[in-house]
Amino acid sequence: MTSPPDTRRILILSANPKGSKPLRLDEEKREIKEGLKRSKQRHLYSIETAEAVRYRDIHRAILDCEPHIIHFSGHGAGEDGLVFEDETGHFKLVDAEAIAGLFELFSDSVECVVLNACFSEVQAKEIARYINYVVGMKKAIGDKAAIEFAIGFYDALGADKGYKFAYKLGCQLIRVAGIPEHLTPQLLQRTHSPSQSHPNAPPKTELEYPDGHVPLNSPFYLQRNGIEPLCYDTLVKPGSLIRIKAPKLMGKTSLLARILHCGSEQNYRTVYLDLGGVDKAILADLDRFLRWLCQRVGDELNLENRVDKAWNTNILGSNDNCTAYFKKSILGAVDAPLVLGLDDIDRLFPHTEVVEDFFGMLRSWHEKGKFSPLWQKLRLVLAHSTEVYIPLDLNQSPFNAGVPIELQEFEPQQVRDLARRHDLKSPGKQLDELMERIGGHPYLVRLAMYCIGTGRVSLTQLLEEAATEAGIYSSHLRSLLNRLQDAPELTQALKTVVNSTHPVELDSIQIYRLHSLGLIKRQNNQVMPRCRLYREYFRRVL
Repeated sequence: MTSPPDTRRILILSANPKGSKPLRLDEEKREIKEGLKRSKQRHLYSIETAEAVRYRDIHRAILDCEPHIIHFSGHGAGEDGLVFEDETGHFKLVDAEAIAGLFELFSDSVECVVLNACFSEVQAKEIARYINYVVGMKKAIGDKAAIEFAIGFYDALGADKGYKFAYKLGCQLIRVAGIPEHLTPQLLQRTHSPSQSHPNAPPKTELEYPDGHVPLNSPFYLQRNGIEPLCYDTLVKPGSLIRIKAPKLMGKTSLLARILHCGSEQNYRTVYLDLGGVDKAILADLDRFLRWLCQRVGDELNLENRVDKAWNTNILGSNDNCTAYFKKSILGAVDAPLVLGLDDIDRLFPHTEVVEDFFGMLRSWHEKGKFSPLWQKLRLVLAHSTEVYIPLDLNQSPFNAGVPIELQEFEPQQVRDLARRHDLKSPGKQLDELMERIGGHPYLVRLAMYCIGTGRVSLTQLLEEAATEAGIYSSHLRSLLNRLQDAPELTQALKTVVNSTHPVELDSIQIYRLHSLGLIKRQNNQVMPRCRLYREYFRRVL
């Protein structure tokens, strides 16, 4: 192919096989071409198209065009792959690993890949291991939104803007068009560099020790079957409330961080408060706690601290003072919606009076958001280890309002995906053995992947030593044991559970406390150890 040496070549691949939903692919291609034709930098771009693309046409088109940007318009089927055509014009699915492996071969020349197809974020994540900028869709996207995104993206490139700006403009154009899908496109960037040991070695990802929440830019964060899109869609609704429930180390804080990040991308104000680090004396006193809350939120928003001056203890109660302060000095002082994320709120549960008044106040704020424009600015996100065990009035509890999110263990397919991200070549049978031992517990799985990936231990050795003091889980298991030793009745309850070959019955408080530690799982009205690792270890030490 002949073109000026500085020309940025764009290859548009499109596929709409027989029997699939018709897409407005011609309109999308026309808008891209027209936008670049009108742009001030039109001389810098050339466009090649390949229509009704069969799976074996992909590499041929790339070889012929030698593109810098590859744009795919068509259908996506999530984990199953992107939809291309076969020799008869019917469906041919190409999975994420296969399409990423193909693009790896052209990573020296291809700078950006745009997958304008439903549920294509799965493929985008794999491709981003080799290509610097990749756009994928985290859920289904309508024709109109897909076209608006393409117009904004390529108009920005035609104005000599970078890929990040182009992505943002594409999302904003969806929003300007009044289509509630502007959070669907996702931009992923290559987060690793090629190995220095061999020029043809595949890129390596720097492994992360699973300590605390998973960073926002981490390639090791796994989405939870539609939970993230649900949270993001809920967040943009006025006065929304999201409740995240899961035992410890299941990923609550990682999800909460992404919800807050989503808020930041919407230009909302965001505040994250972790009650896990608050003094017990503050948590046990309602007035002190609410003063602390108002001051901490104000500090995070860089607002003047007026708590002592505004607090009127002669006339108003603590809840009324806090509500008045939020109304006037916080919500009234910010010019955008406020996302307030409260983590580890179950630290309040032992303090009955604080729980009843505080959570009743949060519920009243949520109810105000149904009719008050001011309170509609407040978006609440609550994270806790299990349900509150103190009875609350149904009309005053936030735990029966809003959108409930309960995080589950990783499924086998997700564990295999995480193994690929850690570049582990272990056969499926051994991964099945690992899951049989630890289940799909996010922390236990990630720690295993890290230790195996860094060469600290083999999978065979890990399985042999898992429940012993020599194993990689020894520190985690000892910390759980230490917590139990302060509660003899809880220790006896767990001993009953791990020594039984069948699910057992416990009283509700024991279930609550053991479940919040992540030690048990429910089966109807009975409980059993969360995983074989816990059964083996606690059967031995108790």
